[in-house]
Amino acid sequence: MGSYVPSTREQRQEMLSAIGLKEFRDLYRDVPESMYLDRPLDLPEGLSELEVSRALNAMAKKNRVYDAILRGAGAYDHYIPSIVKYIPAKEEFLTAYTPYQAEMSQGVLQSIFEYQTEICELTGMDVSNASVYDGATAAAEACAMVRDRKRRVTLISGAAHPDVINTVRTYCYGTNDEVRVIPAKDGKTDMDALKAMLTAEVSAVYVQQPNFFGLFEDAEAMAASVHEAGALYILGVNPIALGIMKTPRDMGADVAVGEGQPLGLPLGYGGPYLGFMATTTKHMRKLPGRIVGETTDDQGNRAYVLSLQAREQHIRREKAGSNICSNEALCALTAGVYLAAMGPAGLKEVAEASMAKAHYLCGELCKLPGVKLRYEGPFFHEFLLDMPKADEILAALDEKNVLGGLPYEGGVLWCATEKVSKQTLDDVVAVVKGVLA
Repeated sequence: MGSYVPSTREQRQEMLSAIGLKEFRDLYRDVPESMYLDRPLDLPEGLSELEVSRALNAMAKKNRVYDAILRGAGAYDHYIPSIVKYIPAKEEFLTAYTPYQAEMSQGVLQSIFEYQTEICELTGMDVSNASVYDGATAAAEACAMVRDRKRRVTLISGAAHPDVINTVRTYCYGTNDEVRVIPAKDGKTDMDALKAMLTAEVSAVYVQQPNFFGLFEDAEAMAASVHEAGALYILGVNPIALGIMKTPRDMGADVAVGEGQPLGLPLGYGGPYLGFMATTTKHMRKLPGRIVGETTDDQGNRAYVLSLQAREQHIRREKAGSNICSNEALCALTAGVYLAAMGPAGLKEVAEASMAKAHYLCGELCKLPGVKLRYEGPFFHEFLLDMPKADEILAALDEKNVLGGLPYEGGVLWCATEKVSKQTLDDVVAVVKGVLA
């Protein structure tokens, strides 16, 4: 890690001489002498590599690692191919920061450009940014980017993820704008309520597809209603589901956002994750965050540069449409490697396997006494069940080293991905059956 230093000692000394200084301390000559740390820090002696390994292993043993995870709700346990872990761990990527100096950052810029290209292919959109903090942030940034002076109200589906709703509320509180939640009916966005709420002051409508309960919304019909009212349509999507779904562009979205964690990022206690954003050419100049563009250098060779940054915090901060000042470049690289490794066929296979296993689990659990699917309709890989003794069931599964579904309003929100085997699902059903017997 320490070897990635772009300048030599001689070059650094030459730079100091160029500005009339002899040593680095001269840069801080206005700092009072009493503020300098001229003594060693009171730190314990360093450990050997073996001792460090032992200490870290002891800490790691305190973690609970489940054999199977049947919980989603925004973070999903997918299989991560080895190459997806290997490439982002290379020193050149781990040590790199913001690529402000394009001449020295062509590799990082290219990796971001490839990621943006893949997100555009996945969503059907024309342009993607270089990512934001997470999916909820991406949704809130999208709501902010499409707002104008006359339209200051954002509508958000009550069937969206609760964390997304709260994040959008927080953003709007900071800008003194209004959020109105569209009621959910039978687990999906209430179409009649949406139409009634589409007034002239509404700037955008956010809908999640599939939604928090795993159900597929009638996204295209909502897009038509939103556009007829003169508002813009923001669609939050699961990137794995896009392996079998229509693209957000084909469903009528003006902006596509989502959580990129399923694209090769481990669960990791909730982070770091990745928020992706993509839009059409019409709204390109309002897109927050960083965008990498492709050009040619003075010799005609392909080169990459940062583009379209003037709309955010670098210039006229008080008038910026966004104050996002960093990105998730290493996570974006990971997602890019995952998409490249899987390809369209692989992504489709993951989506189909996840959906099939979720439907199998749902069908088997619903055969048990007292267990019922709360909301009918097509769903992806999550579903909400009403079931008796939910706490006892989850505790029994925990004893078998299985993380069961998420307790939610008297029911349990279950999830299955391609990673869980049919044998495991059958074992889970047997445990639930034993508790309910």
